[in-house]
Amino acid sequence: MDKEYDIDGLVSNLDFNSGSFQNINGMMLTNHEIEILERYEIPYKECNSLKEVIYEIEEVIGDSDIVDEDLDYVSSTISERDYYQNTNK
Repeated sequence: MDKEYDIDGLVSNLDFNSGSFQNINGMMLTNHEIEILERYEIPYKECNSLKEVIYEIEEVIGDSDIVDEDLDYVSSTISERDYYQNTNK
């Protein structure tokens, strides 16, 4: 089965910047994470640690009747990053 793909079209639809990190108050957050945090008006710029950001996310999740997979994903990735950055090995 021969399929033709428009490689230029596929590549032009990729968002290469969504995974780029930004340093916010010493915390590393991706552009995608920031976009989702801003969508939910989570005050990540006021936080001084990833644990505080996670707390703010959990507050929104707890107060919301809507379950958002993106917000769950952001919470999970930030939790994992916090673990690896702040656990003595």
